[in-house]
Amino acid sequence: MHDRGGNGNTRGVHIALVSVHGLIRAENLELGRDPDTGGQTLYVVQLASALGRRPEVSQVDLLTRRVVDDSVDPIYAQRIEAISEKARIVRIDCGPEEYIRKEELWDHLDAFADNTRSFYQAEGRPPEIVHSHYADAGYVGSRLAAQFSVPLVHTGHSLGRVKRRRLLASGLSGEQVEQRYHISRRIDAEEDTLAAADRIIVSTANEIDKQYGLYDRYQPELMRIIPPGTDMSRFRPPDGSESDAPIYEELRRFLRRPDKPMVLAICRPDERKNIATLVDAYGGSPELQQAANLVVVAGSRDEIFEMDDSAARVISDLLHRIDSHDLYGRVAYPKRHLPDEVPELYRLAAAHRGVFVNPALTEPFGLTLIEAAASGVPIVATEDGGPGDIVANCNNGYLVNPLDAEQIAATLLKVIEDGDTWDRMVEDGLRGVREHYTWEAHADRYLSELQTMLAQTPPRPKPDLQRRPMLYHDRALFSDLDQNLLGDTESLEAFVEVLRRNRKRATFGIATGRRLDSALNVMRRLEIPRPDVLITSVGTEIHYGPEMTPDLAWRRHIDHLWTPRTLRTLLDDLPGLKLQPTRERNFFKLSYYYDPNKAPTTEEISRILHQNDQTVNMFISFGQYLDIVPGRASKGFALRWFCEHWGIPLNRVLAAGGSGTDEDMIRGNTLAAVVGNRHDEELSDLVQADRIYFAKGSHASGILEAIEHYDFFETCRVPAKA
Repeated sequence: MHDRGGNGNTRGVHIALVSVHGLIRAENLELGRDPDTGGQTLYVVQLASALGRRPEVSQVDLLTRRVVDDSVDPIYAQRIEAISEKARIVRIDCGPEEYIRKEELWDHLDAFADNTRSFYQAEGRPPEIVHSHYADAGYVGSRLAAQFSVPLVHTGHSLGRVKRRRLLASGLSGEQVEQRYHISRRIDAEEDTLAAADRIIVSTANEIDKQYGLYDRYQPELMRIIPPGTDMSRFRPPDGSESDAPIYEELRRFLRRPDKPMVLAICRPDERKNIATLVDAYGGSPELQQAANLVVVAGSRDEIFEMDDSAARVISDLLHRIDSHDLYGRVAYPKRHLPDEVPELYRLAAAHRGVFVNPALTEPFGLTLIEAAASGVPIVATEDGGPGDIVANCNNGYLVNPLDAEQIAATLLKVIEDGDTWDRMVEDGLRGVREHYTWEAHADRYLSELQTMLAQTPPRPKPDLQRRPMLYHDRALFSDLDQNLLGDTESLEAFVEVLRRNRKRATFGIATGRRLDSALNVMRRLEIPRPDVLITSVGTEIHYGPEMTPDLAWRRHIDHLWTPRTLRTLLDDLPGLKLQPTRERNFFKLSYYYDPNKAPTTEEISRILHQNDQTVNMFISFGQYLDIVPGRASKGFALRWFCEHWGIPLNRVLAAGGSGTDEDMIRGNTLAAVVGNRHDEELSDLVQADRIYFAKGSHASGILEAIEHYDFFETCRVPAKA
């Protein structure tokens, strides 16, 4: 790469990859043994191997923790293990000898750094690049890079701020998250690593903004997109042998015409993977059903009732939708498959001239799309997240709105029916994977970036980055969607600009009566930033960004004394009430059209329900929509649930509303605001309230007025009365 010899000899660069936790060995990695032995361990070994084959590299050291423990392979106690002639695993003593999970390593990381320094002092040649992987390695790497006066490269793999949101959504309290995962130490380490790093390696453009953008030390100009490689020997086009694979026999059990093209989906049973919309797309298109079979491989299971609640709900919903559309004989949904059968599934799809589909609500990268392309299968994928990069690089498929079932069906049919385009996409996909998504391609781009970085003289000065005094946002802004953010494009643009300028100061939340997909659609159309918290369906659902992770604990919390069948028995036959279509309802929300000229008053309906022991909340919107939800659910309850679990005081929450479903969100101790275009009749009781600000401006301009009234991004307080 450049001259490092003292006698005019040119030597390659010496790189130290730091990956502290997990069980790492050169061959037969124990992937999936535990949460610490996952994709990252494979990534760093494959990266070390790929770099070790390059002439520009003299030495690659993969630094990891040494483990002396009778319960694991003795290889993990070996201090040095060769990967190849120029690549090796170097195991460093760090804390207790036995194998412990990564969350318990924080107090021992300084010892790892000191022992690594001693190792290189004994060797006489320190590395010229330190590349850390994950937060704990970032802590170590930033110290090594400073001590050796060499550049630091970092790859996060996953980020603490994003994980914290997911853990809170799973039902853990902030205290539990801290006790088990030491998450504040992790996030502090990530912030410090971002400040110290000369380059951050990411897999997609989406990762830069949607994940790293959550950090105080966010510096996008230092981030480089270099996607990981895939194993081209494992994922390859069909050769005829796949027709004898046992997994094909399993699929044939489901299908009347197994010879037809295959629409293949492979994913975890996770609501964010959006299998339901895919089945609805297929079920709603007789043309697609005629042209192809649908194969959904959603994990492996023995019994649905033994799965966790979220996965069981996804599988149960899948079966329900198959039955509802009467798709028997046209859809295969095997109960289980082996890891080695995944490449065979891709090859079967290719052999049957099918298409691979990823309809996820959001997809940070999309490794399955790379695997499909390497196997000779065109792709149709969500437009939200990393797939855009893959389709741009491989030109082997189409992006779709994951919430538009008709578009998904039409796009799948287009791929299958156009034979010439199918052939071209296969060839382009194979070419694109070879160019962009092999480990050789990764090493090319990686070493090119290192060369640019090493050539910088003098070293790039670090900007003076100021930290917030608090680890997390200490205030939150919540708004309704329809009354507040829709209806005035000019004021919406001004509001969005204010949000972007202050994204480090406050959590942004939206609370709406719309369903999740409807809310996402309108936000996408109007370019409203995806919120940190999205409360939908009148407070019956809470999702956390950037991936719209559902709060499962909230669902369990509100499922108390909730009997929707009994409610329908009591309400369906009342005059002036007409049940809204299925798309406007969910399990925790019954929605009716309400005709005030024919229907009983809301007081009478409430009395009927109470007399029949129904504990519910009832909301009238715009005088014509009646929503009934569990007694523990509402926008206000959902907002307070969020504030309690995320540690944000109510008096530092600005809640802006404009219709009846917003009332309990803006009562109480929040900094409340009602926009000028409010529905007066529904909010008339609030006029006498002391702490509610009635804005003169309509829509988003009313929210901007309230931000100024409360000095929200500065003192964040109710102004003194004149």
